Amino acid sequence: MSRAVTELDDIEWRVSDTLVPYEDALPFMEDRAASIRAGSARECVWLLEHPPLFTAGTSADPAELFNPSGFPVFEAGRGGRYTYHGPGQRVGYMMLDLDRRGRDVRRLVHSLEGWVISTLAELGVSAHRADGRIGIWVGEGSSEAKIAALGIRIKRWVTLHGFAINVSPDLSHFGGIVPCGISEFGVTSLQALGKEMPVTRVDDVLKRAFPAFIKDLSRKCKVS
Repeated sequence: MSRAVTELDDIEWRVSDTLVPYEDALPFMEDRAASIRAGSARECVWLLEHPPLFTAGTSADPAELFNPSGFPVFEAGRGGRYTYHGPGQRVGYMMLDLDRRGRDVRRLVHSLEGWVISTLAELGVSAHRADGRIGIWVGEGSSEAKIAALGIRIKRWVTLHGFAINVSPDLSHFGGIVPCGISEFGVTSLQALGKEMPVTRVDDVLKRAFPAFIKDLSRKCKVS
C-alpha cells in the first residue's frame, strides 16, 4: 500500500494513493491509538479512500440497511448509524490525544465541523451545520443535502475515525442504507455541485486548514 508521510506540528500526516481495505484501516487505528496512549507514537491524520462498503456504528438499526449490491458491512465501533464509504470519497481518520488537546468532546466535534466547512469554502462550496442533524450540509429547504459525514470514537481520550467528504463517489451507492439514519434529506458531492477536482486538491486544502483546526481544538475557552 503506497503512502506519502509528512510531519505537521509533530502530527504524522499520511496519505494513501490506493484503495485501503477497511479491515486494514481499523486495526491500524486501534493500534496507533493504543501507542499514542502509551506515549510510544505520535498523533496521526490519515487520508484515504476505501473500496465500496458500509460501516455500522453503535446505534445502527438493521432496518436501515438494504444493500442491494451486496457490499461488505463492517462493525466500526464508532458512534452513529450506517455510513457508506467508497472510491471518490475522501476519508480522514484522526488519532489525536485529547489529554494533550483538551478533554472536551463537544469542542472536538465543533472544531472538526469547522475544519470541513472551511475546507469546502475554499473549494467553492458554502456548507453549514444543521441543528439536530450530524454531518455537514449544503443547500436550503427541500434541496438541502449532506456532503460530508462525521463519526468519532474516543478510547482512553484518544480519537479514532473522523470524517468523509463526498468528492466524486457513485451517489447511487448511498441507496443501500439510510445514511446516518436520516431519510428525509439527500446526499450530494462536490462533483454533483459542479466542482470537478481530484481528491489531491481536497487533500491540499485540508492540510492548509489543519493548523486552524488544531488551534481551535486546543483552545481553553468553551464553545458557546
